[in-house]
Amino acid sequence: MLMRPDLRTRQRDFLLEISRAITAQLDLGEVLRRVLRASVAMLAGRVGIVALGDDQDGKYLVRAYAGIGPEVVPQLNRKLQELMNPAEGEGFSREFLNAKLREMADAIDSQLGQSIAMPLVFAQNPLGLLIVFRSYQTAITPEDLNTLQSFADQAAIAVNNAQLYGHINQERQRLEAIVDNSGDGVFILNPDLTFQQANIAFERMTGWKTDEVIGLAKNEVIVWDRLDNPDLENALDSGWPAQSRDGGGARTLYVEGDLVRRDGMTTSLGITYAPLLKEDGRLESIIANVRDITNFRKAQEMQSVFISTIHHELRTPIAIIKGYASTLGREDVEWDSDVIRDNMAIIEDEADRLTDLVEDLLTASKIQASRELRLNVTDTDLQQLAARSVERLEVQSKHSFNFSFPPNFPVIQGDEARLRQVFDNLLTNAIKYSPPETTITVGGQFTASSVTIFVRDQGAGIARDQIDKIFDRFYRIDDRLTRRAHGTGLGLYLVKAIVEAHGGEISLKSQVGSGSTFYFTIPRE
Repeated sequence: MLMRPDLRTRQRDFLLEISRAITAQLDLGEVLRRVLRASVAMLAGRVGIVALGDDQDGKYLVRAYAGIGPEVVPQLNRKLQELMNPAEGEGFSREFLNAKLREMADAIDSQLGQSIAMPLVFAQNPLGLLIVFRSYQTAITPEDLNTLQSFADQAAIAVNNAQLYGHINQERQRLEAIVDNSGDGVFILNPDLTFQQANIAFERMTGWKTDEVIGLAKNEVIVWDRLDNPDLENALDSGWPAQSRDGGGARTLYVEGDLVRRDGMTTSLGITYAPLLKEDGRLESIIANVRDITNFRKAQEMQSVFISTIHHELRTPIAIIKGYASTLGREDVEWDSDVIRDNMAIIEDEADRLTDLVEDLLTASKIQASRELRLNVTDTDLQQLAARSVERLEVQSKHSFNFSFPPNFPVIQGDEARLRQVFDNLLTNAIKYSPPETTITVGGQFTASSVTIFVRDQGAGIARDQIDKIFDRFYRIDDRLTRRAHGTGLGLYLVKAIVEAHGGEISLKSQVGSGSTFYFTIPRE
């Protein structure tokens, strides 16, 4: 039998072994097994268990055991729930605790004579329960309780450390997932401006693989073809980010320009740099958020072009109307009826042109605002609509028009005013981009379920690489003829929107030098 000094020496050795396990590894299971082995040995027990509370639902479950097989664990878990969650009216008393511990002992082996339980508590936070079962019944001495308490404290430290590590690891994984799956590019620089980390979006934007950039200098990867404002190096030389701590400058630094990708192509990027500082104010790292602003710049350029075009398109007919009206209003000249009629016709044509432009702008605005186009559906004769559009446009055109509709062309359900816009825009387009004296053909086909209309011209045609963009808002083909022709780039965009609002489709067949044919198909019902 061990004497008291021997017991203390052995307890000290066990505690030292457990402490080493806690500091040497983060394997909670191994630490708990060592705690159990020490507890059972020091208290001359036969069985030991450690139960821990679950953060999710608060249930206590056996996490480590000694002296029993795994088949007993499910029954012990059920008894643990009864112990930790007393039924209403039972209360948590010493008698209740002893009764439940007795039931747990019987579930293991009815020959077990005694059980000693010790809570695992860290910083007043209950974490679990350490229980040792003896084969015999004897007095529980203060020495027994102190010994078990010392091991329970070690177990509580290990559990708390494991939970902290788990939370930190979970947060790290969450942040990594956010960074890796962010739509924006992200990279982290060391204080010497070498790459520490980059995400997948950065790889997609720059062409540099995420594992290739690690350790490379920033200037090897971030190479600007054109820079709109001073880059990071200039800011660091000027005192950033130290100056931001004193309120003398911005906390973040934003630069943008055209970056040279690894494949040699350029892309427009905006980079926001944010410093991560140590407690003493020294720079620990720089976190950069990268955004592809190519489409934004295109939109800005398109907007500028659109404003300039609209200004020109509005000013021209207004100037013509004003000029002819002023001429007709002169009191020093008497105009004959033919001159008045001709001038009034010109004024009327320019007023119609203004009306069409305003109507296109309003329609485009409605589509952008609501993402849909409301239709006033009635019986609509497309052949008649085509004839009316041609009749209005041929008086101001030097082209000839040809109709190619089969007999009994059906009436469909559609918005007559909107579909008239489709014909007007397609025909106007054909007139603008076809040489004078050529023929423009309007025709149709039909099936039991749909009708198809086509507008064919003998113009210069459209290059293959521009066909996909031809229906984009504000897009205009970049060639000599387009630059001479008036237009806002809204006509075909509206045509497509109106046709699709009718449940239809629009397409284009074109070849440079051989003219273009626009087709749109609409369901009959």
